[in-house]
Amino acid sequence: MKGLYFQQSSTDEEITFVFQERENLPVTEDNFVKLQVKACALSQINTKLLAEMKMKKDLFPVGREIAGIVLDGILPLDSEDPGLCDVVRVHEHYLVHKPEKVTWTEAAGSIRDGVRAYTALHCLSHLSPGKSVLIMDGASAFGTIAIQLAHHRGAKVISTACSLEDKQCLERFRPPIARVIDVSNGKVHVAESCLEETGGLGVDIVLDAGVRLYSKDDEPAVKLQLLPHKHDIITLLGVGGHWVTTEENLQLDPPDSRCLFLKGATLAFLNDEVWNLSNVQQGKYLCILKDVMEKLSTGVFRPQLDEPIPLYEAKVSMEAVQKNQGRKKQVVQF
Repeated sequence: MKGLYFQQSSTDEEITFVFQERENLPVTEDNFVKLQVKACALSQINTKLLAEMKMKKDLFPVGREIAGIVLDGILPLDSEDPGLCDVVRVHEHYLVHKPEKVTWTEAAGSIRDGVRAYTALHCLSHLSPGKSVLIMDGASAFGTIAIQLAHHRGAKVISTACSLEDKQCLERFRPPIARVIDVSNGKVHVAESCLEETGGLGVDIVLDAGVRLYSKDDEPAVKLQLLPHKHDIITLLGVGGHWVTTEENLQLDPPDSRCLFLKGATLAFLNDEVWNLSNVQQGKYLCILKDVMEKLSTGVFRPQLDEPIPLYEAKVSMEAVQKNQGRKKQVVQF
């Protein structure tokens, strides 16, 4: 039985994924189950986090967002089994029931981004009806789910588009997005647009997709064009607002902190793996997983999925995902 693995010894420029024969699964222990995989979504592997957690291995399993008979879930960070194989062994505490109305590909393709969006909007920023939310890069797989969850909660949503295609995608949302800010040409000022849309009050919640930290001379051209500067985010944030950032290397100077202090604003970091790094809040994590599946079943949100791919194409597709190529979520169907 083969599984897909990532070779950690490779550099960022030379990412290597390999199919490897797996040994037979060990005898199932207490609280562990064998899961027949029906679908597995592909997401980037955070090699830096793995190094910091001292989890270096010659081969690291690929594919953790899985759906199968009869359960689905996200494999823990230290799982030795790749999701991209026929059968895996997983602890029951990482699994929730899949509603009958939800397909295998929908379950696998939405559970990670669903948990991220739920964590950002409910756990970190305490979203409530009537709040205004800026969701950067709203046409991404994660952004589309975040927008739908914010609308469901009764929020006013503003979003940015990185291309004409993204802009058209966002303009088709129902209920409609309050304002779509096209940043593809680098000429539109995000802070000015948000302040104009909110009557100068600023937005209550900002969910970024990365920010610029330095001056124009020190940033790559692509990053300059598509990402706002950290000062722009602070400027457009309203009094008592929440800034949820995915920028793990964010640096704030004393004037930045002073401005956030005067606004009584909060800053939170959205770490994809936070629920898997400790078992302290395992019960809350399972409640979130269950709620995400229920909202998917009732049509509160729909994931942005690419056409399902067979297992033999997983290596090539994962290489593209690791390089952040493509907009829709890639799901391997068994």
